[in-house]
Amino acid sequence: MSRQNKAAKATLPTWTNSQGIKDEPDVAPSKKIRVLIADDHTTVLAGLEAILGMQPDMIVVAEGTNGREAVDLWRKHSPDVTLLDLRMPKLDGVGALNEIHREDASARVIVLTTYDTDGDICRAIKAGAKGYLLKGARREELLDCIRKVSVGETCIPQPLVTKLAAGLSSEPLTDRELEVLNMLARGKSNKEIGEKLFISEFTAKGHLHNIFTKLDVLSRTEAINVAIRRGLIHV
Repeated sequence: MSRQNKAAKATLPTWTNSQGIKDEPDVAPSKKIRVLIADDHTTVLAGLEAILGMQPDMIVVAEGTNGREAVDLWRKHSPDVTLLDLRMPKLDGVGALNEIHREDASARVIVLTTYDTDGDICRAIKAGAKGYLLKGARREELLDCIRKVSVGETCIPQPLVTKLAAGLSSEPLTDRELEVLNMLARGKSNKEIGEKLFISEFTAKGHLHNIFTKLDVLSRTEAINVAIRRGLIHV
């Protein structure tokens, strides 16, 4: 066989459509990246399905509108990559991630959300997310992230890595301190917090002192604002 024939056989053909744009060769269904999408906004689902459906190497196998449905569909379809919103009814993204990760620690999940606080990013990564993207990301970023995660790589944009590092560098709040912080955000006094959590008012004050120290704040209002900004609480 001549060198020219060998080169022709080794090169995949491309085609040009009527607009002069080259089409990629079809990818066999068994070779395509099988993607599950879960988001409680139908317009987001439709947009993502349209974008992924145009890719020769991807196929959307299922769509869910809440976290519980996402877990059930993941079990049913065993997708290569799951795109998961963070805030969903019935079961949030982190809750769905935890359930999926308990069943398969190698599951490849990308959190696609509007929330970029260090608290949200940290919880998602700890729950097992392999990627974290904001919904404002460019289409090329999303597609590149899906392809990377599908082959076992992680995908977190550098600005989000910086936020994650900042969050991890500070001492985390305990579960009890988070409870106190949430009640603080609802306007509860130390006495009311103590009664609600079945602890003394003195103990409630101690938790509050620890919260102020860890968040590096001096007042209740500042603590609430910092906690919201970092995604520790949602009001």
